[in-house]
Amino acid sequence: MSKIAICMADGCEEIEALTVVDILRRAGITIDMLSINDTLTVTGSHAIEFKADKLITEVTTDDYDGIVLPGGMPGTTNLESNTYVQNGVKTFAKEGKLVAAICAAPSILGRNGVAAGKKVTSYPGFDGAFKRANYIEEAVVVDGNLITSRGMGTAIDFALAILEYLRDKNEAVEMAEKIIYLYV
Repeated sequence: MSKIAICMADGCEEIEALTVVDILRRAGITIDMLSINDTLTVTGSHAIEFKADKLITEVTTDDYDGIVLPGGMPGTTNLESNTYVQNGVKTFAKEGKLVAAICAAPSILGRNGVAAGKKVTSYPGFDGAFKRANYIEEAVVVDGNLITSRGMGTAIDFALAILEYLRDKNEAVEMAEKIIYLYV
């Protein structure tokens, strides 16, 4: 059974974060919302407050099978400046575990070297962070254990791609049907 961590920073894009949480929990996958703040309260980029499950300082990478980074600003900047996030992402990548990022957050993977040699995408304008990666302008790009996506409008596709990675294509398609969404 998979257990996933999603890192929550003040200024994150709420839809990108909570869509992943919602889809994976509907599928019965454990996903912990980890606040990088000193409190469980996280305020998104559109002033929506929500409560994370745990503080990032309370867990280790051994507790999880994958990590997800939502985008948004200044959420991405806050994630990138967090030592726990940086070390975690590098550890997950090194161990071949799931590393997923959406919107501006894939740029973190470009700058820290995790995306080197991989196919990736991101929100338009962040492609400069991927000098050693193969940048593709598609809604979701999967390259092995790395899943990246463009932005808020691709959040459901991103979440379903994570579900497909963790389980299989049929389960992702079934979930899409349950939520009345066309997933190809």
